[in-house]
Amino acid sequence: MSDMNNTLDELHTSGSLGEKAEVFQSGKSNVSVFPSPALISLQPPLLTPNDRKARTALCKGNRNAKEEVEFSSPVPVPFPELIPPTLSPVISECLLPWTKSSANQVIKVYNEDNTSRAVEVPSDITARDVCQLFVLKNNCIDDHSWTLFEHCSLLGIERIIEDHESVMEVISGWGMDTDSRLYFRKNYAKYEFFKKPLDFFPDHMVSISSDTNGMVDRSQLIETFLNASTCPEIHGHLHAKEQSRKSWKKFYFVLRRSGLYFSNKGTSKEPRHLQFIADFCDSDVYTVLSAKKLHGAPTDYGFCVKSSKCSSARDLKLLCADDEQIRTCWITAMRLLKYGMQLYQNFIHPHQKQKTSPMRSISENSLVAMDFSGQKTRVIENPSEALSVAVEEGLSWRRKSCHRLSGHGSPSTSQSCVSSIALHLAQPWFHGKLSRDEAQRLITQQGLIDGVFLLRDSQSNPKTFVLSLCHMQKVKHFQILPVDDEGELYYSLDDDHTRFTDLIQLVEFYQLNRGVLPCKLKHHCARITL
Repeated sequence: MSDMNNTLDELHTSGSLGEKAEVFQSGKSNVSVFPSPALISLQPPLLTPNDRKARTALCKGNRNAKEEVEFSSPVPVPFPELIPPTLSPVISECLLPWTKSSANQVIKVYNEDNTSRAVEVPSDITARDVCQLFVLKNNCIDDHSWTLFEHCSLLGIERIIEDHESVMEVISGWGMDTDSRLYFRKNYAKYEFFKKPLDFFPDHMVSISSDTNGMVDRSQLIETFLNASTCPEIHGHLHAKEQSRKSWKKFYFVLRRSGLYFSNKGTSKEPRHLQFIADFCDSDVYTVLSAKKLHGAPTDYGFCVKSSKCSSARDLKLLCADDEQIRTCWITAMRLLKYGMQLYQNFIHPHQKQKTSPMRSISENSLVAMDFSGQKTRVIENPSEALSVAVEEGLSWRRKSCHRLSGHGSPSTSQSCVSSIALHLAQPWFHGKLSRDEAQRLITQQGLIDGVFLLRDSQSNPKTFVLSLCHMQKVKHFQILPVDDEGELYYSLDDDHTRFTDLIQLVEFYQLNRGVLPCKLKHHCARITL
């Protein structure tokens, strides 16, 4: 055996690793495919005892261990054809880990209109990596709101797959006959609680204490979830579905770092009255879709705690809140207590990346505003003047486009309408013949935060449009009426007090000004085809 080890240490060839792997796997013994070792100057390496231990550890470890071990001298690759057949599988795994088949796998991802695309990805890919892949493939604007969802139609539940989570680990928890899917879509509310924590945690639902300093200031609300020395507590009434029954009952629930509890005696928090429901070591929190219809819940604001091992509706811990704000508070708190600082790292990662590698190219940074209106061209150095010129150019382009689309001479009302439609049809915020319920569902899916909006055709009046806007976690709808003034068609949202030549101008105005709306337009709902 020692002679064979010496032989393995001394052998070295100039053949490529791929060639050796091919010969080794095929079981061929013909050494003629490699250059003769007699033509190569061989120098057996002098290995210290520590180096020999490192090589032994390499055989027992995986490929990552191979990359971490640094040798003081290069280790020669042996001839695979000289290895005895009885030892070849073991030595193949230790010395030739690159001969293993690649770990790439195929996953299928869906979007809102249920179109799908299958892609081959590495086995260690994360949810953020998948989102980045589809952003690049579909030429989307990466505003860090694209999200991967785990969706189960049979149970009527879905959840955000956190950016750092392994997609393959999520898929491995699905059964063979599962109907679970991966969905790729926007979610503007994914990390909004880091920006506006007080909007997500009502005063009457949160109590915070510290192990050292007593009560904690509410301005440091998020820090209490990220800091292990503080004990945030969420409490309030929820409807819970009783096990093996169709009935729902209202209990007082308490969420702590140790898990979720309910009180069997009113609102008492005494340990003897609190009964344990679930922890989040191997469980995740899901939003329940159509809770009333599928599970007979008293409201549609359902959510549940699901263990990674359970696959049936009987194993779900089904809960139901009285309104959207209460549901959002519980779900957000559970995510924070489960992942803690990792969620914050996910939130700041894209912003740190932007600072280190800005998106603007060198050519974009060298752009300047020019004025060609006079006899001589000049550079516009004043930023305010440059902005006003850009706005005027845009309005001038629109007027020319409308005139060109409507034909020669003064456009008629119908022709002006056609030109306006032609202008806004290509906008990502316009969703055509979308019903009121579908608009509400789409905005809810993409995040119930202030300013999420879309425009659509009115179902009740074909000649008008509707602006659907989220404010205070509720979706509101505003009718946009056409105004005919001496053959010219305008659009107004406030009973003809403010007129706009087209819907693009209207959207741009309300993105800068609140006007009669409860908040400015901030995030548009976007749909893409994969």
